[in-house]
Amino acid sequence: MTNHPAAGPVPPPGCPAHAGPATAVSDAGPRAAVPMYGPEFAADPHGAYTRMRATFGAIAPVELSPGVYASLVTSYQLSLEILRDTERFAKDPRGWRAMRDGTVGLDNPVAPMMMYRPNALFADGEAHVRLRGAITDSLDRVDPHALSEYVERSAETLIDAFASRGEAELITEYASVIPLLVFNQLFGARPADGPKLVETMMKLFDSGEEAAAANDELLHWISGLLAEKRRQPAADVTSWLMAHPSQLADDELMQQMILLMAAGTDPEQNLIANALRLLLSDDRFAGELSGGSMPVEDALDEVLWNDPPMANYGTRFPRYDCDVAGVRLRKGDPVLISYAAANHEAALASDRRSGNRAHLAWSAGAHRCPAERPARVIASVAIERLLDRLPDMELAVPAERLTWRTGPFSRALAALPVRFPAQATSRTGPSAASVSESTRFDETSGGSQWNPVPSFSTPPAATSPERQPESQQAARRRLLSFLTAWWRGQ
Repeated sequence: MTNHPAAGPVPPPGCPAHAGPATAVSDAGPRAAVPMYGPEFAADPHGAYTRMRATFGAIAPVELSPGVYASLVTSYQLSLEILRDTERFAKDPRGWRAMRDGTVGLDNPVAPMMMYRPNALFADGEAHVRLRGAITDSLDRVDPHALSEYVERSAETLIDAFASRGEAELITEYASVIPLLVFNQLFGARPADGPKLVETMMKLFDSGEEAAAANDELLHWISGLLAEKRRQPAADVTSWLMAHPSQLADDELMQQMILLMAAGTDPEQNLIANALRLLLSDDRFAGELSGGSMPVEDALDEVLWNDPPMANYGTRFPRYDCDVAGVRLRKGDPVLISYAAANHEAALASDRRSGNRAHLAWSAGAHRCPAERPARVIASVAIERLLDRLPDMELAVPAERLTWRTGPFSRALAALPVRFPAQATSRTGPSAASVSESTRFDETSGGSQWNPVPSFSTPPAATSPERQPESQQAARRRLLSFLTAWWRGQ
């Protein structure tokens, strides 16, 4: 890109300086924007995407929260083009015009997902290459077999917590907790930190009154973990990040770890829950489940195509005013990629989605998700273990009565209540506190030694009477109490 000494980047052919007028989406005004933050959008997002295409074409004006406007790309090919175009579009949001002029404040509900943070997600160019390299190299050292084994053992523990009740709320008691237990292990935290990490992250995801304090707790936890790993590095992602040739400073280390945790917990929860919903409600899978086959990989592919955990994201900011698909995009106005809409458009051209990985659920281009492999391992093992332990599980309410969390970015169920024949469980084995901490840091290239915590679960025995349904808060308290006892070997 050529720079003018005073005016900044010179627009290439195809931008307003070299082309005629275009349809002005950014200037269309509040009345033209489609709201993406209410229950109506959450109930039928694909219907909204269809109406957007019919009205506006490939790029639609949207309102992410009251007073926060953006352009949403619903075309598969155009999404690929923008995601790969680093010349016209920046990932760094410090050029976001509405935040620079004060129209959008730091306290806005969508600001945490779009504002600048010094991590790989919001970096461009050499800074992005450096930060992303540290992340990908460290994740590549994780042994997928050890990861799979730990997910399975964590799943057994969580299932033991509710198997005897004959019912469960799978978001609070299962899908949201497994990723946190895995991250506790991936980061090399002390086993005793597990329940506290789960509790802290649950408060953050709830975005309630305790969220600010939980954020401080998380920062304190990560700071303490970094100090501990400096004293005694081990075979874990934290130590590998610290030893990476990019030589990340402490604040950079903290930001990359927060990014990994944020990107790998709530989206992972949504992937697990959305696939379970599909397996338990879609007739295409029900027959195979009853026949003893669990088409989990097929269900994951279907979810990644139709209901990806991050439905609308991949935020980009035009570096200068330019025309794209006949639409005038202004410098600094956010452009979001609708992975869900783009995937659905591509899927219409083909009925073959099983095994087809051409979807955009992991994004594309330089910022494609670096954790695709471990994310699929965690989801597939968690789902398979649950269905194997509770093969007669069914939804406790009709699928059409399930509700979705509101918001523009995620495709996330609010709750996933299920019922099943109650099972008695017994937990035997050594306590978590007695697990050996003798793992040592492997300085050889490509080392991936990683010791998962032993399981305390055994196959289920006889059934026991069902209990009355519990509230989500009661289920959460029960779960945290159970996890604390498990980690302490009680």
